Amino acid sequence: MTKSETQTPSRKLSRRQILKAGAGTVALLAAAKLNFPAGAFAQGAGPEVKGAKLGFIALSDAGPLFVAKDKGFFAKHGVPDTEVLKQASWGTLRDNMVLGSEGNGIDGAHILTPMPYLISAGKVTQNNVPTPMYILARLNLDAQCISIGKEYADLKVGLDARPFKAALDKKKAEGKSIKAAMTFPGGTHDLWIRYWLAAGGIDPDKDIETIVVPPPQMVANMKVGTMDCFCVGEPWNGQLVHQQIGYTAVNTGEIWNKHPEKSLGMRSAWVDKNPIAAKAITMAVMEAQQWADKMENKDELAAIMAKRQWINCPVEDILDRAKGKFDYGTGKVVENSPHIMKYWQDHASYPFKSHDLWFMTEDIRWGKYDAGFDSKALIEKVNREDIWRDAAKSLGVAAADIPASTSRGKETFFDGKVFDPENPSAYLKSLTIKRVEV
Repeated sequence: MTKSETQTPSRKLSRRQILKAGAGTVALLAAAKLNFPAGAFAQGAGPEVKGAKLGFIALSDAGPLFVAKDKGFFAKHGVPDTEVLKQASWGTLRDNMVLGSEGNGIDGAHILTPMPYLISAGKVTQNNVPTPMYILARLNLDAQCISIGKEYADLKVGLDARPFKAALDKKKAEGKSIKAAMTFPGGTHDLWIRYWLAAGGIDPDKDIETIVVPPPQMVANMKVGTMDCFCVGEPWNGQLVHQQIGYTAVNTGEIWNKHPEKSLGMRSAWVDKNPIAAKAITMAVMEAQQWADKMENKDELAAIMAKRQWINCPVEDILDRAKGKFDYGTGKVVENSPHIMKYWQDHASYPFKSHDLWFMTEDIRWGKYDAGFDSKALIEKVNREDIWRDAAKSLGVAAADIPASTSRGKETFFDGKVFDPENPSAYLKSLTIKRVEV
């Protein structure tokens, strides 16, 4: 065998042959990009691992994780072994996050946006030992609800909680207990119901007892009279109306239009060890968010979410609200609600640091952090919007869908209060009911 016969074909190619093959090479690269996204060529290597263990709670805003698994987006982005694992409650999810997959727990999750901060700061963990976490993306905006038991059907409680206060005061005077249920102390549902109650003059710590109930157990607990009102995500508010056990008072988008809700959170140690895989998971979830937000996919989305391994409920309890039709159960029906759950539109997927600061500020309001806690320093550690931007670039996300700033600016609430991320203490000062001196 001659030396020329042992040479690789590429070394034998002439310049003319290379130019001639150019068109085919472009086609090959295009095909490769389609089949091996996440920059397989640019990186020189695919993800470090084939997947991660991601937890979720049975809620519609975990939809992007279900879609990424069922529609093959995790596989498409090189992390086919990603597991999406149901958790019994947010407390269980937190415990499994602390354990990590190496301790038979999880690496990341569909999670209440304040939780990665509370866990990273050791505020809600055993012996207050911190488990550092990152937020890689937001999962959705809007469409949680505050629901009221049918005991108060004649009141038709809405955005204004003051009529509800009078009814609660009367019940309390009769020696009966009054309770508001949420899903995790310091979490989003806790903060929405507290904001709404306080705006109506009801102190959530003194005038009513707040209790923790896992989302899938809300309807059953309302049925047996465990609570007077609750705040949770879908489909449990819709199910409550369908079963005629209570009604929707408020879509949380009415409290704060286009508000952030859940996030894709992961253990910092896992992301630091597997940065390419973390980006691949983020890309898969972002692509699933784009798919889930299209109205033509809503029927299939509802069918996916209703599956036993995911939410496990009748598709009818999911479909209407997933499409933006909200029957409040009071005779009020809103078609094409502006407060439909958004997975992608209105920068729903991008984790604004200003939004994380609002959650931190509200948790200071209610005593979860000390008044002088350095929220911004923790946000700089936890919020990894840089990973989101890198993933968006690799996905070819349109410039219009990539925010120019990490702040969405001033936010105005239904009661006229304004949160300026440049001055959170002024916002705290403006609130009448709080557990902190400003």
